[in-house]
Amino acid sequence: MVLSSTARNGDARERLLARLLDVFDDGLPPPETSLREIAARIETSHALLRYHFGSLTGVLAAMLGAQRSRDNEALFRTAGQGTFDDLVLATWRAYTRPEQLSRIRGFFHVVGLAAYSPDDFREFISSLDDLTRMLASLAEREGLGAGEALTKATVVIAAIRGLLLQEVLTPGACSEDAIALIMGMGGERSGQRACPGV
Repeated sequence: MVLSSTARNGDARERLLARLLDVFDDGLPPPETSLREIAARIETSHALLRYHFGSLTGVLAAMLGAQRSRDNEALFRTAGQGTFDDLVLATWRAYTRPEQLSRIRGFFHVVGLAAYSPDDFREFISSLDDLTRMLASLAEREGLGAGEALTKATVVIAAIRGLLLQEVLTPGACSEDAIALIMGMGGERSGQRACPGV
């Protein structure tokens, strides 16, 4: 079987992405890192990175997409066994672990760039609704109509992202009351403390 050049290029891109994820683990290279520095870290050429990802921002967006996809698989398992509030809490805990800080900063960096140039970030932008759909599905399972479930999930995800931005800009500013309020949006208010270390 002969692979098309598109399939071969896709495989090469996936191999580079796998190497990036392996080297940087759960983090991201800082935005001030050059493609040459990243290429040296993963033992490839910056020309290959530029060819497959376009720019440093393209590298960051691809890495974020892959990392979030992996995270979502774990969260899907939580969703399959838990409630709306369980998934909200699992999401918050997943993204507020100290080792996630560079990734959260990278996320907001890429989101800011995508706001100015959405056409360049279509794949990244379309992946942003994955958690919303998951939460909406749980809300429907718990008795809400489809429209109300989607609205509730959208507001919860927006609130979580807003609190994550606050946490990046003002570390330690996590408001237990704010997280409890988000948890309460699922119906019955959870008695669990949501802020790490509280």
